[in-house]
Amino acid sequence: MPGGDPYVRALMRTISASESNDASPYTVLYGGQHISDFTEHPDLCIKIVNGPNKGNCTTAAGRYQFLTTTWAEKARLYHPNSTRFLFWETYSFEPQYQDEVVYAWLRDPQAWGVDIPTLLRAGEINPVLELLSGTWTSLGYGIEDNQMTGALPEIYQKVLQEELEAERASRHTEARPIMHWSDWNLLSQQLGQESIQGSF
Repeated sequence: MPGGDPYVRALMRTISASESNDASPYTVLYGGQHISDFTEHPDLCIKIVNGPNKGNCTTAAGRYQFLTTTWAEKARLYHPNSTRFLFWETYSFEPQYQDEVVYAWLRDPQAWGVDIPTLLRAGEINPVLELLSGTWTSLGYGIEDNQMTGALPEIYQKVLQEELEAERASRHTEARPIMHWSDWNLLSQQLGQESIQGSF
């Protein structure tokens, strides 16, 4: 997802590192199978093979392992583009929309009772992870820790630096003035060099 708050983007990458941790995170289902149809949430209930919910099934899918019910609820609130047919309304599960729904959800203080971007800027990643662990149980403080859980604060700091550096680079590129060929030509003449008009 291009643009946006680098702190929230880093948090999204941290959630993904724990929840999907796959080379193709947007297509992955619980258990490692993959989907190719993004028309809507796949809504496939796959049997859980270990942990406290062993024997039950889960519809977790995509980069943020959305359950069908959670996706329907949050997409209704945050999805920028729905498809309506008679009384049915569906929401594309395309990667960009998975990101956009989570991004808007994390930035909504009414959804969480706190302003998550403000907490992140204050360096409060652990309280944020604890807050979110009720939704994404692999973030720690929940019931389904995994091999990534303990490293999440460190992962967040690493990807945050990458996001901040990318934002700085983007701003530098946007702010850098573009010199017209005629300006280059004038400059070259002032320096006693051959005109470079033909190079542009």
